[in-house]
Amino acid sequence: MSHNWQNILIPPTATMEQTITIIDKGAMQMALVVDDRNALVGVVTDGDIRRALIRHQSMDCSIADVMNKKPLVATMGTSRNKLLNLMNAKGLHAIPLIKNGELVGLETLQHIVARPSYDNPVFLMAGGFGTRLKPLTDTCPKPLLKLGDKPILETILESFVDSGFHQFYISTHYMPEAIHEHFGDGERWGVQIHYVHEQEPLGTGGSLGLLPDDLPELPIIMMNGDVLTKIDFEKLLNYHNQHSPICTMCVREDEYKVPYGVVEADGARITSLVEKPTHKYFINAGVYVVSKAMINAVGKNKRIDMTDLIESYIADNQYVAMFPVHEYWLDIGKMVDFYQAQKDVMQGGRFDG
Repeated sequence: MSHNWQNILIPPTATMEQTITIIDKGAMQMALVVDDRNALVGVVTDGDIRRALIRHQSMDCSIADVMNKKPLVATMGTSRNKLLNLMNAKGLHAIPLIKNGELVGLETLQHIVARPSYDNPVFLMAGGFGTRLKPLTDTCPKPLLKLGDKPILETILESFVDSGFHQFYISTHYMPEAIHEHFGDGERWGVQIHYVHEQEPLGTGGSLGLLPDDLPELPIIMMNGDVLTKIDFEKLLNYHNQHSPICTMCVREDEYKVPYGVVEADGARITSLVEKPTHKYFINAGVYVVSKAMINAVGKNKRIDMTDLIESYIADNQYVAMFPVHEYWLDIGKMVDFYQAQKDVMQGGRFDG
């Protein structure tokens, strides 16, 4: 997104001469016309100005008489791939971004095209039964439950696509056909999607053993298919590459407030009394960067949880790193979490912030 879009905002009462000055200074060949509520009411391009001059409109005329009153816009959070397709189809170099009727940004073609591309595979875990979300999951696999207008797993996929990742593997078990049908080979997002299928549940780490042997010698990002997050995956991968551990686990700080006074004692002698203390600790965020060596160590169809796998490397004194997550994060495990995710996505909650 362009970080200078605020510099090209003008009111509808601005003159054409004032608008030309803003366009020239902004170096984006456009200005955004907003009202006093920051709602976008029009867009003015260099072409609009030239057409107005051809019509012999005065430099003192209101820009409201010159602007495009029905510009193409996109909702904040639209994937880069969709924005790129829109720009190419309409011959645009920028699209204003709207959220709840308010202008919140401007995505430019230059920014989208200049994004980095990563060959590291992304492995998304989508085989769970979603038992705690019954009856919603009786006829729909949990990753396909919708948040807003798209499934949970599609939101996750698009966040990776927007970060420049293009090679995906999805593990399936429960209702695999529905997931295959929705995502296909990834062509809709301009990426490649492959599938591995667990004939029997293999735990949270066992599906690593089903990945093909000819994966590139690159770490992969592995993520549970029920986690909604704004983690910066590029920073995560760079962090892993800088530290070179066998595995990097994303962690989230959590806290628990004891509802009672806590007593510490030495025998019968009380040594301290703390009233309702708060304990802080890190929890597993369900996102990992896994080295090729760890993948190769998991046998075919071997049942193992990621926590047990990682603990085995810690016990062997190998380097396992943690990446603290301060961005939005929500594990959609229970019905209350699903409702919270709905609110965060559909009602302009924290996820869209």
